[in-house]
Amino acid sequence: MCGIVGYVGGSQAAPILLDGLSKLEYRGYDSAGLAVRDDKAPVRVVKAKGRLKILSEKTDGGKAIKGTCGIGHTRWATHGEPSELNAHPHISGKNPEGKGVDDSNVVGVHNGIIENYVELKEKLLRHDYEFYSETDTEVVVKLVDYYLNKYKLGPIDALNRTMVRVRGSYALAVMFKDYPGEIWVARKDSPMIIGVGKNESYLASDVPAILKYTKKVYYIGNLEIAKLTPGNVNFYNLDGDEIKKEISEIEWDAETAEKGGFEHFMMKEIHEQPKVVGDTIASVVKDGKISLEGIELSDDEIKSLDQINIVACGSAYHVGMAAKYVIEDLARIQVNVDLASEFRYRNPLLSDKALVIVISQSGETADTLAALRLAKERKIKTLAIVNVVGSSIAREADNTFYTLAGPEISVATTKAYSTQLIACYAIAMQFAKVRGHLKEAAYKDMIKELQTLPQKITKILEDKERIQWFASKYSHAHDIFFIGRGLDYAICLEGSLKMKEISYIHSEAYAAGELKHGTISLIEDNTLVIGVITQNSLYEKTVSNMVECKARGAYLMGLTSYGNYMIEDVANFVAYIPKTDEHFATSLAVIPLQLMGYYISVAKGLDVDKPRNLAKSVTVE
Repeated sequence: MCGIVGYVGGSQAAPILLDGLSKLEYRGYDSAGLAVRDDKAPVRVVKAKGRLKILSEKTDGGKAIKGTCGIGHTRWATHGEPSELNAHPHISGKNPEGKGVDDSNVVGVHNGIIENYVELKEKLLRHDYEFYSETDTEVVVKLVDYYLNKYKLGPIDALNRTMVRVRGSYALAVMFKDYPGEIWVARKDSPMIIGVGKNESYLASDVPAILKYTKKVYYIGNLEIAKLTPGNVNFYNLDGDEIKKEISEIEWDAETAEKGGFEHFMMKEIHEQPKVVGDTIASVVKDGKISLEGIELSDDEIKSLDQINIVACGSAYHVGMAAKYVIEDLARIQVNVDLASEFRYRNPLLSDKALVIVISQSGETADTLAALRLAKERKIKTLAIVNVVGSSIAREADNTFYTLAGPEISVATTKAYSTQLIACYAIAMQFAKVRGHLKEAAYKDMIKELQTLPQKITKILEDKERIQWFASKYSHAHDIFFIGRGLDYAICLEGSLKMKEISYIHSEAYAAGELKHGTISLIEDNTLVIGVITQNSLYEKTVSNMVECKARGAYLMGLTSYGNYMIEDVANFVAYIPKTDEHFATSLAVIPLQLMGYYISVAKGLDVDKPRNLAKSVTVE
């Protein structure tokens, strides 16, 4: 969850750290802190509870803290409530306030969860260590100090011994009193990227934090250590041996991580969907055909499949639900869709001819990564759909389909979801073609229709004021229900999640046929029911379910394709989307639902980009 930034070079560190943290605040925003040192002077630690702007004000935008080497952190609480004492960075000394100038041997920040922190804390208490916070991070920082003092062999050995002793996940960045001008990092299962420039080095939990300063990066592997000095990075394995790494270049540009004149990142990212959907389509459609050469799945492998398991979390899971309908209908392969947190613990039955597809925007989602590893342990072929090049899931999967959404800052996903859908459509169509279930003419027609989606999304966005007007009427709703059948049910799942996560309105998505099996008892006067109807064969049945809700006092919104005007006799408000192949309807129908959630949140005066209790990338279990 949390966001980490580090800098060492010739410039004042604190303003750079604050700027980087501002790009990572979507990862956690209940407290923040900096630790900066100026040559051999004692480290200066400053923390603040609440949003990053409080820390910025406290340090005059970082100008009040001198020094050219530092680490920063923005927190999403796991161990210990949000407070200054629990905020990072943590120190190895006995400063009871955990802030100010301190002469500690070790100061550090951490992202992840140390599972055996209680056991380690008891060990350290027996060795006269004192604790001022409730966090597992303070424990690991003091454990590094313990091994540093016990063996007196330097940072590599202190970190190696700590990594062997610790159970859990971590991205750890520390500074040592006796090693000025150096930042040391260690990683296991939590994301971290290292950037280099001319006489400057950077580290961060995610790319946007350093895009402004460099595009040249290293990816630190699992159970590896790195030492950052100005313009140079050295890597070591658990044995302390130095290892060589190739430098990579980020293709994203800094402007894509800025708001670009929009009030919120979410609205900017909603409007970027025509472009990123078009880019992702263009990445696989070559000369009127779909090319999966980039993901290295041969026709023979595709023909041999007898099962597909899609594993994901949150919105990516909803992509999987939509993909199930499309792949099964087109390619005639059995598709199972699992929440990653359930898949990894239910001892799933997997055919040796199965393909496990894992979907994750960040490529670092903890449960999805664990599910991928479970599939690989079972010797099952894996395919990752991810947005971040070099991420853990991308590196570990057998095959990777990169979506081209670019950096997504808002916690509530929009454009990443839309590009993941495109990846699934492409897989479905090509699998169907290779397996003989999609004739050449139909295949070409579908590709042509796929290529029209960007302009059709643009058309929906041009009419967004109608959605804004309707959203303002229902900004004080207490309950909203989304109903649909088949693929429309999958659309409802994502629409409901968008509503609840940013507007804090209780909403539920139901397969419309299930209403009579209990749910309809919740309908009261003026309860908003949103019926999604993009599948013509299910049109009359879903309308009938909407009528049942209306008879019990519900206020109805319909979401359907142009031409289905009879719904206006039933619904109180109707939003229309352009006609498209019904397999692709999710890409269009989701846009009004994203806008609904956004406009209701704005009308309520909420923080759209940083909803309470949530973080962008869930890198802890």
